[in-house]
Amino acid sequence: MPWVDLIRAVLLTMVFGAPLAITIWALLDAARRPQWAWSLAERNQVLWMTMILLGVLFVCGGLFISIWYLWKVRPVVAAAEMGVLPERPDIP
Repeated sequence: MPWVDLIRAVLLTMVFGAPLAITIWALLDAARRPQWAWSLAERNQVLWMTMILLGVLFVCGGLFISIWYLWKVRPVVAAAEMGVLPERPDIP
């Protein structure tokens, strides 16, 4: 039954490697965005990179932070990088 052992090893590697892969993806994406795009998006690049890096120490929290960055923050910063500014409420 070497196939069963191989399949088990592959599945375990995927389960335990996925959080690390998502965290690395989020960290590299945050690092490659220019500072001016972060400023236009009204987000703090250093804060997000620090939270993602510290999240590596706590798997569940780190995975949540990385997914939140990729799902909510990344699109705003990427849009700012392409010249689309976030909408701001009208201030009288």
